[in-house]
Amino acid sequence: MLQKPTTGELLKVTGAESRFRIALATAKRAREIASGSQVLIKTEEKSPVTIAANEIYEGKIKILGINKKED
Repeated sequence: MLQKPTTGELLKVTGAESRFRIALATAKRAREIASGSQVLIKTEEKSPVTIAANEIYEGKIKILGINKKED
């Protein structure tokens, strides 16, 4: 279960239109990390899912096909 950042927070920072897109992007990146891809943020976290969510939250990973709405 994803604790921080929440899917709601990820929706806000990415501009994604659905939680499903966030879940897919997070899962894909988590699989890459679990397979040995370099982690793009400094963290002590061990969970690939949490690392992936934090990378997305910090803007290190972009979700393709999303046009972020400017406020």
